[in-house]
Amino acid sequence: MIQSMTGFGSYETIIPGLGRVSVELRSTNHKFLEIVLHLPEGSLSIEERIKKTIEAKVKRGRVTCALNMKGGRGGDVFINKPLLKNYLYKINRVKKEFKIKEGLGLNTLILLPGVLTLEEERASPENIWPKLKRALSMAVGNLAKTRSKEGEALQGYLKKQAEALRDELVAIRLRLKAELQKKLKNFATDEERGNFLKDTDTTEEADRLSFHIRNFKNRLIKGGVIGKELDFIAQEMQREANTMAAKTFDVSVSAKVLKMKSLIEKIREQAQNIE
Repeated sequence: MIQSMTGFGSYETIIPGLGRVSVELRSTNHKFLEIVLHLPEGSLSIEERIKKTIEAKVKRGRVTCALNMKGGRGGDVFINKPLLKNYLYKINRVKKEFKIKEGLGLNTLILLPGVLTLEEERASPENIWPKLKRALSMAVGNLAKTRSKEGEALQGYLKKQAEALRDELVAIRLRLKAELQKKLKNFATDEERGNFLKDTDTTEEADRLSFHIRNFKNRLIKGGVIGKELDFIAQEMQREANTMAAKTFDVSVSAKVLKMKSLIEKIREQAQNIE
């Protein structure tokens, strides 16, 4: 089975100390495996383990992982007394210097920057990694399912396009064989016929293209991480088709070669979506 590089997977659970934890994964096309993490503050210690968990299932593509934690245990109120004392000292000096008699109320004091804060009591991600790993593994599994489903659709599409390409090539071979016999009758000498064949004979190109089509279909059936290989085969198909287009002498064959090139372009475009 082949996998697409496009997919989405998520999972949400409750973890004591962290509250509601949600993991979202999105993957798109990329030449290699690239993992981008969006994690809560304080999660640096588990970054590598998150990447390794993803790498176990995903071999190619750009994967964005977002980890969110909400509703952990409430924190305690913290009053920074040394800072408040410093505020009062400085304020009283200013009041004395400018002879200000107006007093300061508690409501004003606690609103001063840094005086009143909340100490959040949240378990560290490092300590709850086993439970966090399970949530991540479930999200990665869901991502793999969507990539496999998309890959199955791509496999069917590419097989159909490869068969259409093969049919076009068969038709071109038959047409060229008939037209070539007619054309050769117009030449008076063997030398003229030889020069014409040298410039227009596409037998080798057609044979190589036929081989590439069979190879492409065989790799599709085998499956696995074959995106780069399929793209390379499609490039080789394109090369042979371009040479055939340059050599052809028949208008109807030219039209068929153009159609063949269009099919190859579609094949290559979709092959680039495969892992």
